[in-house]
Amino acid sequence: MSLTEVTTAAAWMSGLAIVALIAAGWRKPARATAFPARAIRASRARVGDEVEDIGLELHRRPGWVRRLRAVVGTGVLAVITGMVLATIIGVGVAAAVITVTGLLKQ
Repeated sequence: MSLTEVTTAAAWMSGLAIVALIAAGWRKPARATAFPARAIRASRARVGDEVEDIGLELHRRPGWVRRLRAVVGTGVLAVITGMVLATIIGVGVAAAVITVTGLLKQ
C-alpha cells in the first residue's frame, strides 16, 4: 500500500465523517416543543412543569488542613510524575545515543 493510497483513504474517511456529522445535526428533535401563543385553549398552552424554590445551604470553603493536604498531595504527585517522565526520556535518549554511536562505528 502506497502513501498515496493511505492518504486517499484517510481523506475519504474524514469526508464521510463530516457528512455524517452534518446529517446528524439536521435531524428534527424527538419531540416538538409547545408554542403557547398557538394553543387553541389556554389549558393546553402548558409548556413545562412548575419548579419549586428550595432553600439550600451556601457553599462553605474547605478548611486550611484540607487545603494544605491538597497542596502537599499535588506537589508529591508532580514530583513522582516528573521522576517517571525523566526516567523514560533518559532511557529513550540513552538508547538513541547507543544506536547512533553503533552506526558510526560501522
